[in-house]
Parts: sequence; C-alpha cells; structure tokens
Amino acid sequence: MMKLLSSSNRTLKLTRMGSTVLALMLTLTILSGCSLDSLNPFGENTTNEEPTERVLRIAVAEGYGDDEWLRMQFTELFEFANPNITVEIVPAVDMTNYNYNMNQDKAPEIPDVMEELKKMIQGDNPPDLVLVDFNRLPALINENLLSPLDPFIAKDGFDTTKIVPTIFEGIKSIAPDGKLYALAPLFNSSALYYNKKIFNEAGVPYPTDGMTWDEVFSLAQQVSSGEGDSRIYGFSFATYKGVDPFWEMAWYTQPLQLRQFDEQAEFMTVDTDQWEQVWSKVINLRKQNLIPGLIDYNAPQPENPGPYDYDNFISGRLAMVISGNFYVNEIMMANRLAATNENVQTMDWDVVTLPSHPEAPGVGGNIYLNGLMGINARAQNTEDAWKFIQFVNGPDWARMKSRSQGTMVSNIDFIKPKDGANYNIAAFYQMKPAPMPDDSAIYRKYPNIYSVQSIGQVKFQEALEGKKEVRQVLKEWQTEGDAMLKQMRENPEQFGELQPEPAPMIEEEPATTEETPAEG
Repeated sequence: MMKLLSSSNRTLKLTRMGSTVLALMLTLTILSGCSLDSLNPFGENTTNEEPTERVLRIAVAEGYGDDEWLRMQFTELFEFANPNITVEIVPAVDMTNYNYNMNQDKAPEIPDVMEELKKMIQGDNPPDLVLVDFNRLPALINENLLSPLDPFIAKDGFDTTKIVPTIFEGIKSIAPDGKLYALAPLFNSSALYYNKKIFNEAGVPYPTDGMTWDEVFSLAQQVSSGEGDSRIYGFSFATYKGVDPFWEMAWYTQPLQLRQFDEQAEFMTVDTDQWEQVWSKVINLRKQNLIPGLIDYNAPQPENPGPYDYDNFISGRLAMVISGNFYVNEIMMANRLAATNENVQTMDWDVVTLPSHPEAPGVGGNIYLNGLMGINARAQNTEDAWKFIQFVNGPDWARMKSRSQGTMVSNIDFIKPKDGANYNIAAFYQMKPAPMPDDSAIYRKYPNIYSVQSIGQVKFQEALEGKKEVRQVLKEWQTEGDAMLKQMRENPEQFGELQPEPAPMIEEEPATTEETPAEG
C-alpha cells in the first residue's frame, strides 16, 4: 500500500498545504475509518504500486518566477492529490527582472509578453498548460497553439453542464470552429445592487433581471429625490464617493466594444456618432442629478463621518449601484455592524443582472475569468495537462474553493449565497463576458499613452460643465489625440506627460432661424 507521507518530498508538499488540508485529512480519516497512510482526500486509488514521477509545466505570460500565489490558488491541491506529479510554473516574461529597475535613467525595455509566450509554447521544452487572460485567448486559438478540449471531454465523460453556461458558452464563442480550447475554474463578476427601502418609499417596482440601460436610467429618475446632503441618487457606476465621470463610462462602453484609438495606436476613434451618444447620455444623467458628482472639497465636510460615509450605497444615499460579487461581503459586514453601531443602518437589498444594450443583449462588462487554461498543441505531457484541467474544474476542487470571499467557482452546484443569506446570486453568472481587446502591447510600447486619455478627461469635463458641445470636444480630442499619438510613434521611449498640440478652431453648426435673435 502506498504511503502518502513516506518521502521527504511529500512531507514538504503536505507542510506547504497547511492546516486546512490537514484538517480535511483528519476529518476524512475519522469518517471513513481508514488509516491516513492509505487515504487520498480526492478519491483516487492509492493501493497501486508507486507511480512514475512526472513533471507538469504551466506557462504564464508574465509572472514572478515560481509564483507562490498561483500555487496557492490553483496547484497545491492538485499536487497533494497527485504526489507523483511535480508542477512547474514558468513565466514567459519574468517581471522580477524589470519591476525593480524602472528607476534607472533608461528603464529596461519589457518585451512583448505575447510574443514571448508564443515562443515558449513552440520552443524546445514547451509547457504543457498555458494560463492566459480571456482577451489573449483568441490569438492563441487563431494561431493553432492550443489543442481543443472536446476530445478529452468526450473520452472521460467530463460533465460540462455543471459549468456556468454563460461562461462556458462565452469561452467557446471566441473560437472560429466553435470548439472549446480552455476552461476557467474561477470568475469574478458584477451585478446591479439595489436598496429595497428606497424603492418602497418611492412606490416604484424593484429592478429585474435582463433590463436595458435605458430602463435602469428610467428607474433612477423615478426614485431620485431630495436636495443637498439629503439627496437620494437613483444610480451610480461605483459605490464610493467622488468617482470620476470619465472613467465610470467603461461599464457602459465595454459591451459596445468602443475604442479610444485603433489597435495599433495610430489614430483616434472617438469622433463618431456612437461616442457622441454615450457621452451625451452620461452627461444628461449628471445634469439631471440622477448620479452623484465629484466631491466638493471646498464645501464643509462632516465632522464625525460614519464608518461607511465614503460608500454612497451602504450609507443609504443611492438606490442602485454596480459592483462586484465581493461587495456582498461588504454589505453583510455593514449589516452585522449595524447591530452595535448606531451610525450604521441595516440595509434591505438584493441584486439583478447588469443592464445591457439592445445591440449586445445579455452581454455585461467586467466579467473576469480566473485560471483560464488550455493545453499546448505541442504539450509533452498531455495526459496530466488534461488531468489538471479536469481536476480544477471538477466538484472536489470547487467544493474546497467555494467558500472564498473574493471569487466565485465556475461549477454551478457550488455557487451559493454567503452565510445562508437570501439574494439573487444567479445575477452574477447570467451575463456573457464582454469582449475586451488586448492592448497590453500598446501600453508597453507607449508607456505615456495615458496622456491621450487625459485629453479626453479634460474634454469630457468641458462638455459636462456646458462650456462646449459634446461633438465639438470629441472632434478636439480626435485632433489633439492624433497629434499626440504621432509624437509617441516618433519617440516611443519618452516618459512623462506629453503636451497636446492646440486643436484648430472648430466652427459650430449655425443656429436655426428660430434660435437666432433678430438684429435690431
């Protein structure tokens, strides 16, 4: 009979797993009546002869050597369940060589991580698994660098119906041949939170799943009330005070796949009807005072702010807000605190799906897949690569990870409300992930490209304050941004804030006859 703790190597692995796994082992021992020596907590047969020692190599685009966080998050349980398999984590670009040298007169040039990853995948000692971001996955699929998982799934009868359908279909949808090339065991998502008390007092029906943005904005108008410090706002893109109106639009624009500049950062793409409609919509919400504005630091501030004064939603000043699944913990913590702190009010709340655009029904922003992995088409250890994917996307792993406070498991059987609470947890996994472009190469090549976005920030504020028309400032952003992009191409190593060239005067459309005052 195989001894799980017989070798020093396995003892080290068990020690690294810590008290959680030890507790699990002891519990299973008591329940089963088996000896610890012959027990495997994940149900594998340990009565066979000593298996062959093998190595499983996992590539990441960028990391810090043998990444301890990735091991804790994804590989330690697998290594404990498979003591004969040693997992190696190999970054295509080791950021340790760059992050601590950025203060030199000439910072080292960070290579293109995707190009380095592709080289590694096709190299002499190729990795077996590739851990990749969702927005980088299409490039690997389109260049035939990953093996489809469908044959493995069919061979072992792996139950994909337990994976959150929108996530499963979202991953499949990016492959031109409709095959599955990767799976992700964890995800972070967002939903629309709402305060039931505010809706009840306004006599307005609660939000529902599957609403459009315009329907949510209509509800916001109906529940907004009050003035000054007593103002109840109908909606916000963020929970905290002082959110920048320019950046908050990402929630609205991401599902529409709107870009500020093209894929090569050669020219701006903002002087369009669609950008004008988006800016006009958000500015109109501000002008109607339906969403909170920036903090006025010149105004008198509360002398004794409450513990959640920074949070517009928990403090009761906001009817609806977008936030991630982690925010559930914040609300529940605040409700527990309300029992002992008179400055905190208990909140009656729930969530529904993010609103969507008619042009992109069912597509939401900011859904992030964690641990998205595929098998290298040139993998040396295909068997263990699939074994790993099957393990971390299976029920035992999901059961262990489902109590995490920060992420959600992709196995739908283990997605449950926190601490027995009653809320619409399905709202977090009904939306499809919004496609996100991989602009990492642009930001690496032009580290000061944020200056281009800063122009837009200024222009948006001018339109918000009514100093200029929306289309006028978009035209100015287009012109000044094009000039700045040209500067960057000519001097890509320049650091610091670039100064835009003045935009030419843009004549506004002449007023209609009815709007033009008569000359006297």
